[in-house]
Amino acid sequence: MKVLITAGGTSEPIDQVRSITNHASGTLGIEIAKVFLQNDVKIDYVVTKSAKKPAANEHLKMHLVNSTQEVYDCLKQLLTTQKYSAVIHTMAISDFTTQASLSIEDLTTALNQAYQAKDQLQEEDLFTLFASMANPTASKISSKTKGLVLSLQPTPKIIQSIKHWQQTTVLFGFKLLANVTEEKLLQVARNSLEKNQADFVIANDLSEIDTQQHHAYLLDTTGKVIAQGYQKSEIAQMIFKQWQQIYQQKEE
Repeated sequence: MKVLITAGGTSEPIDQVRSITNHASGTLGIEIAKVFLQNDVKIDYVVTKSAKKPAANEHLKMHLVNSTQEVYDCLKQLLTTQKYSAVIHTMAISDFTTQASLSIEDLTTALNQAYQAKDQLQEEDLFTLFASMANPTASKISSKTKGLVLSLQPTPKIIQSIKHWQQTTVLFGFKLLANVTEEKLLQVARNSLEKNQADFVIANDLSEIDTQQHHAYLLDTTGKVIAQGYQKSEIAQMIFKQWQQIYQQKEE
């Protein structure tokens, strides 16, 4: 029996030396991996290069990724070629990636050229303009520029593809919000269950996460809160417990 765990946070390149990223450390993924490894479960561990890594283990195979596209390609390859009893998707995926990055000077020139061709620019003209710019990662942007303009485009919703790639796996999704009410957090988490075809979702609020605590709710496929954890180790245990119950039921 094998599980797939994702951890860390993606980085989207601006140029060869700069990127947009998030604060995900990969610590929760390590705690989850520990519990499964203690029970001799094999793990494919997809983790971003900048995140913390679990200790080497004969039952753990690590796959290093960086950008959202790399995560997409890696998960697609794994989920379409191997069978997993569960996917535990803790990784913080960037919602946007860089479409174009250019200096104020280059943007001014491009807008002047576009405006000369049309009396009035429309929203679509700006999308076309940014799409025509050079690959943002092709070179290093000079630090001497007076300003930097970024055009960001949405990334694919990877979690929504997981059940498409492997319908029978048990999917644990995660929903993180910041400074919202418990009611709001749980409602958004319930919506994500259906949207992502997840079997479980772990809902947490950034205001309740620090080095000393990590409060999270575990919701089942009906949207019912079936467990709560107040430390990363407790969250890992409640995920393992649910996986174990499902695995034992299938064995019977």
